[in-house]
Amino acid sequence: MTVWTLSGDWRAAALPDWPPRPATSGLRLRAEALQGWDARLAARLWGLLRSASSGAEVQLDDSLPEGLRAVVAQAGATAAAAPAAAPAPKPAVWWRGLERLGRRVLDGHGQFAVSLGFFGQTLLALARVPRGGSGLRWRDLVWQVEQTGPRSLPIVSLVSVLVGMILAYMGAEQLRRFGAQVFIADLVTIGSVREIAALMMAILLAGRVGAAFAAELASMNASEEIDALRTLGLDPVEHLVLPRLLALLLVAPLLTVYAALLGMVGGWVVAVGVQGVDSFQYLQRAGEALTPAHLGIGLFKGTLYAGLVGLAGCRQGLNAQRSAEGVGRAVTASVVQAIVWIVVAASVTTIVFQRLGW
Repeated sequence: MTVWTLSGDWRAAALPDWPPRPATSGLRLRAEALQGWDARLAARLWGLLRSASSGAEVQLDDSLPEGLRAVVAQAGATAAAAPAAAPAPKPAVWWRGLERLGRRVLDGHGQFAVSLGFFGQTLLALARVPRGGSGLRWRDLVWQVEQTGPRSLPIVSLVSVLVGMILAYMGAEQLRRFGAQVFIADLVTIGSVREIAALMMAILLAGRVGAAFAAELASMNASEEIDALRTLGLDPVEHLVLPRLLALLLVAPLLTVYAALLGMVGGWVVAVGVQGVDSFQYLQRAGEALTPAHLGIGLFKGTLYAGLVGLAGCRQGLNAQRSAEGVGRAVTASVVQAIVWIVVAASVTTIVFQRLGW
């Protein structure tokens, strides 16, 4: 048991140093040499006993003044009566799963609200362009056209030719059973012009252009350049989003036609070089299959997909977190979101056009 002896006058301006709490489970207080005390000593004794464990034994010597004895006795009784804090029960596994699901739903709702607000701001900014009230700078538009169009030609060319060859090979295996290899031209032409060219072009733009948009805007957001534009009274949507979005909408029809032609070239290589189809016959069948309806649907889909790529990239870039990790997440999210939107739009438009008989 540890014995503490209180001595001297504890009413001085500077109280003596308080000894460390004893490591033993027992404590005895003595006060034979105590000359004076006040409420400060009582407060220190109260704190000592309140912080002691419930199993600690405290003995009070007869020399302890009556006032301190009452304080110490009250503190010890309160500490002994205080129940030990029970550990918080762990939630059940199903409850934790439900909680995570709820958080994801709320997060998804918040992201949907942000996307909806961004779409609204973009539409309003587009509506101001014909009236001349937009802050769009045409030199920025020309620069973005050059970045998104001509610089995308190499990768679009390679992928389009290869996809056309794959499409021709797949069709040839089935048509060979009926001796109708000449219809490879119809299959490749309709498939490329109507669906494949626009879809592949948009996916390539999502990985190349959409990711670049997200990285550029997210970096500007992290360096507070977008906040600087708002401080100057400039709309970031008009100065940053519109040039990129309009550039994609302008180059998308041209890239779609270019990808469709190269897809037909890839099909021609397989049909003529592998399946033995006459070159003139292939071109004739391809010309007959290429109708204005198929071409219009392909151009519409390509333009729609490119617009979704631009919206996804700019939306993620403007709302990215202001850190290097936030920039990386914005780039990844822009590509994933653009591809998901493209697939959904492709499914919806295909079903609608088929129902309409187009």
